[in-house]
Amino acid sequence: MASANHSFVLALIMVSSLSSVHMSLAARQLMQIAGSPLMPTLPNIPTLPKATLPPLPAMPTLPTAVLPPLPATSLPTLPTMPTTLPKPTLSPLPSTQIPSLPNPTLPAMPTIPKATLPPLPATSLPTIPTTIPSIPTIPTTLPKIPFLSPPPSTTSP
Repeated sequence: MASANHSFVLALIMVSSLSSVHMSLAARQLMQIAGSPLMPTLPNIPTLPKATLPPLPAMPTLPTAVLPPLPATSLPTLPTMPTTLPKPTLSPLPSTQIPSLPNPTLPAMPTIPKATLPPLPATSLPTIPTTIPSIPTIPTTLPKIPFLSPPPSTTSP
């Protein structure tokens, strides 16, 4: 399984390297062409005649439906609501005494002896430098790479 993955990755690397060679050769050939020819003019498209449609037919009138009249029954009347509500009354709570629980006595807590720590050693902190070291300069000119620059022109005056 691992060898299949390695061979697949190797095939991808080979294909990408070969395709990049073809791409650079095609780009070089396009840069060597003196000038691209002008595009030929396209012929004018003739205008099409307008289509005339016949008029739409008129909508026929539909007969109106005659419905019988609704029976004249009256709705039942709603019962009237009383304006005042009766006051709710609660029964009194029973007066039973809750017995009190005895307080337990806790044993005395033992005392913990005080721990004494040894004194810290007198170590000095590192000193912080006050001057910043100089940063090295970066070259600003890029080297010329021959296969990325266009070829010299072959036209003579």
